[in-house]
Amino acid sequence: MSNCEILVVFYSRHGATAELARQACRGIESVEGVRAKLRTVPPVSAESERLVKPVPDAGAPYATLEDLRQCDGLLLGSPTRFGNMAAPLKYFLDGSAGIWAEGSLSGKPAAVFTSTSTMHGGQESTLLSMMLPLLHHGMLLVGLPFTERALTETRSGGSPYGATHLAPPGESPLRLTDHESQLARRLGQRVAHFALALRARPEPRG
Repeated sequence: MSNCEILVVFYSRHGATAELARQACRGIESVEGVRAKLRTVPPVSAESERLVKPVPDAGAPYATLEDLRQCDGLLLGSPTRFGNMAAPLKYFLDGSAGIWAEGSLSGKPAAVFTSTSTMHGGQESTLLSMMLPLLHHGMLLVGLPFTERALTETRSGGSPYGATHLAPPGESPLRLTDHESQLARRLGQRVAHFALALRARPEPRG
């Protein structure tokens, strides 16, 4: 049984980012010796620190700090909110100071993905916003190089910064294009491959 685990944490309002997360998990689990752990985060409200149900009504369980501590690699996904990650994902990351102090994520691979309703709706700045806390955690960022043919052929989502999806208003957000699905799977594969390599030859410290 595999003991190399990649954590995929996402927030999704209408299902598009969730579908990207599932495709990334497919890519992760196509790599022998690696398994994916899919987790979401609860919504936040204007009422500060309001308690939420411990288990969502449907879909993936909520992510915990212990999930972060135990993972060998991490993928984060969020829809864009004015060119930034959504508040629920940021709230979760803001609570990870203890993990940062421990250095639990340092030297591990990470990647990001997002979905927007317009082509120029802030996809790349949203991806960059998710990268910032990962850099503070000392993680090694993984993107999509232009050697990925789908990245140059796509006419919808796709970015060297991470996997993306374009969900125009009036169209089903769950209908990823072949290129979008392929790039999300490839991103998951890349994180999985790097996680295996880093476990075999960990980053020197000190």
